[in-house]
Amino acid sequence: MQERNVPPPSDQPPAVTDVHIIWLTAGLSCDGDTVSVTAAEQPSIEDVLLGAIPGLPKVHLHNPVLAVEVGDEFIEYFYKAEMGLLDPFVLVVEGSIPNESIKTEGCWAAQGQDPDTGQPIPTCEWIDRLAPKAWAVVAAGTCATYGGIHAMEGNPTGCMGLADYLGWGWQSKAGIPIVNVPGCPVQPDNFMETLLYLLYQAAGQSPMIPLDDMLRPTWLFGKTVHEGCDRAGYYEQGQFTHEYGSPRCLVRIGCWGPVVNCNVPKRGWMRGIGGCPNVGGICIACTMPGFPDKFMPFMEEPLGARFSSGAISMSYGGMIRALRGITHSTVNKEPKWRHRGTRLTTGYKPRSY
Repeated sequence: MQERNVPPPSDQPPAVTDVHIIWLTAGLSCDGDTVSVTAAEQPSIEDVLLGAIPGLPKVHLHNPVLAVEVGDEFIEYFYKAEMGLLDPFVLVVEGSIPNESIKTEGCWAAQGQDPDTGQPIPTCEWIDRLAPKAWAVVAAGTCATYGGIHAMEGNPTGCMGLADYLGWGWQSKAGIPIVNVPGCPVQPDNFMETLLYLLYQAAGQSPMIPLDDMLRPTWLFGKTVHEGCDRAGYYEQGQFTHEYGSPRCLVRIGCWGPVVNCNVPKRGWMRGIGGCPNVGGICIACTMPGFPDKFMPFMEEPLGARFSSGAISMSYGGMIRALRGITHSTVNKEPKWRHRGTRLTTGYKPRSY
């Protein structure tokens, strides 16, 4: 993937000692990304918040699902961020962004109450208020990054991802582009590792975060599911399964792994365990900008895969299996000189002195 042009390290903002995380979950979502991130261990939320990681600034988290505060006491942090009293802060947005301009009354999504009007404050208004003040903005999960499930064809909200709303060329006041960490939900360590990078950058210990042309961290989304999948060798050999429960390649039953940018097969889900193909599930491309519309219907072989897998099965794969079978038959046995008896047949020739 092509990396975006970003300012050189010399243009980085000055180091900071305290960073607030303002986490807006009021988009169209299920809060699944917040729930998922609680399983992170590389690093964990606890390690970040308790200062267990050397070199990080002190971190203060304001997430409605995880917060101790409730009601007005919680929402007060959002007002403080808007007024510049929590500078610097990282704005994390979870959930797709509804289009509040396509209706005449009410709102699609909101958080808190405007004290002047008594009306709910729409999610879009919070983004308008907070994004220009944020040191960095992170979209957590596919709903926030690209629209996700709520942005499917036929939806009534006209919702979209954060970059669609703010603009793909948008940058924070520190010159940092929107950082997209997709996944439905987001893989826990992927998100926390991205946040860790930004915190080190805020502390002046890391250069500008490297992002691809879809604003994803390059070290996490630079490879495809297929490239990290344990089943990839079966694809090369033209060995495809037509039913679940087989260890062979899943392309024929709808796996999109060969074209999906995601590291879950290599990273697993929790403690290196799990991840869709690792446990026998197909990849439905939940980290991709075109998800879900461009990858439906699920559990049916993609048209492109039908041709490529067919060609591999009929020619290349069969030849590879045959050649490897010959090689296997020769190397899957011990050399002939390993035997009992009075004769040494290894080829050893003693020297004469």
